[in-house]
Amino acid sequence: MKRKKIVAGNWKMNMTHDESINLIKELKEISSNYVDIKIAPSFTNLNKAVSLLGSSGIEVIAQNVHFEERGAFTGEISIEMLTSVGVNSVIIGHSERRKYFNENEFILSKKTKMAIDNSVNIIFCVGEELSEREKGDHFELIKNQIISGLFGLDIEQIKNVVVAYEPVWAIGTGKTAENYQIQEMHEYIRKLFNDKYGSDISQQIRILYGGSVKPKNAEEIFSLKDVDGGLIGGASLNFSDFNAIVQAANG
Repeated sequence: MKRKKIVAGNWKMNMTHDESINLIKELKEISSNYVDIKIAPSFTNLNKAVSLLGSSGIEVIAQNVHFEERGAFTGEISIEMLTSVGVNSVIIGHSERRKYFNENEFILSKKTKMAIDNSVNIIFCVGEELSEREKGDHFELIKNQIISGLFGLDIEQIKNVVVAYEPVWAIGTGKTAENYQIQEMHEYIRKLFNDKYGSDISQQIRILYGGSVKPKNAEEIFSLKDVDGGLIGGASLNFSDFNAIVQAANG
């Protein structure tokens, strides 16, 4: 089965309102029949991004969501707030949310359920730190993250999930993941889905790579058998870099 590639730009805590508008106007020039293109601006820029990109084919997604519908959670964003401005996909479990905001598997599984129950698609992030890889615990760690975060979903619900593998040890550290390490982990993740949901689901589910994808390495990474695109950080803040990565995904 040929799975359609995804290139998703995670803007993180970058881009003012005016900077976002300027970049979005450039991004509207990008088009592809072979790649699903997504961007995740800050919460303050979601509404404007949706209105600017409405007919472009580029989907606006959110970087995070709270696990409760509403209430006394100062500073948080609910699923209802996202869908009310036209956002229907969300990133859950990003390595930075896990590391800096102490989001554990219990919290992430609640966020997953909240999104799925409200018909919102998910990019669910998994990944290991350097210490965990050096100890040889990386496969077991990824397995536990996926089981606790996603395997409570039924076979229909899991179709609304994309997985993103982030080797945290290869992001901004000077270390790089070798292609065989990337493919090895993506293949392992796909087998987990095969064992749980069967071959049809495992061949449908798209698994993105989120380890410092850049124009110079994108084509090589995207050519790996079980890599279905990328969750792009810094390179998504620059039009020419992001466009080059999209074109690399075109194959």
